[in-house]
Amino acid sequence: MSRWWGAAAGRLRTAVSNPRSLYLSSSPPAAAYHTIQAISREFTGSKVSARDRAQGRIPAVVFAQQLLTGGNINGRSVSRKRLLTTERKQIQAILKSVEPEFICSTTFPLQIRAGSGSSVLLESGTVLPLKIHRDEATGKVLNLVFAWADEGSELKVDVPLVFKGEDVCPGLKKGGYLNRIRPSLKFLCPAEHIPSKIEVDVSNLDIGDRILMHDVEVHPSLKLLSKNETMPVCKIVAAKLERAESGEV
Repeated sequence: MSRWWGAAAGRLRTAVSNPRSLYLSSSPPAAAYHTIQAISREFTGSKVSARDRAQGRIPAVVFAQQLLTGGNINGRSVSRKRLLTTERKQIQAILKSVEPEFICSTTFPLQIRAGSGSSVLLESGTVLPLKIHRDEATGKVLNLVFAWADEGSELKVDVPLVFKGEDVCPGLKKGGYLNRIRPSLKFLCPAEHIPSKIEVDVSNLDIGDRILMHDVEVHPSLKLLSKNETMPVCKIVAAKLERAESGEV
């Protein structure tokens, strides 16, 4: 790989040695992670992608996520996209620094260069991973899909729920069981307030108590995308009802 790729990977090793903490309902600045370095590519196809992977690169694409409002998002056309390649070692280091369930709710800075070793910056911004395609047999990353997440835009994000307070929960101390009904909730989020995770406090729940979707505390700018906000996300059930209640929705 070029010196430019090598320097980027070296700076990343320093950056990921102190990964950011995860906040309740808003992510810390994206600069807390190393900037993803990518180069523009013109051609697509399985042969081209296979050649890139053989050379230590991962094909990627970034575009503006389609919203109900359509039109332009922060000056970027909804249909506009960039075909890219990224350096495998850098992507692997980033993926190791973030818990897997939080990858697609974590934003990253992105810089697109004209070529390997080039100092010409074609475009930059913040992106949100949408999909990470892996080989089913080996688990190796095959390609990446990102959405632009620049300030002023809005994106639909499935945000993981993390339940806290189980150690002091009255219902659990009585022998109850925490039925985690929803592992995540989908929100329409301003790009600057996309939460990596949302913490749900169960420390005051007794047996039979539940927390509903609209009870979950988030940043006021987030809009819950659900037709029924009274659906529960979790419930404390009696141990003897664990098997019967575990499938409740």
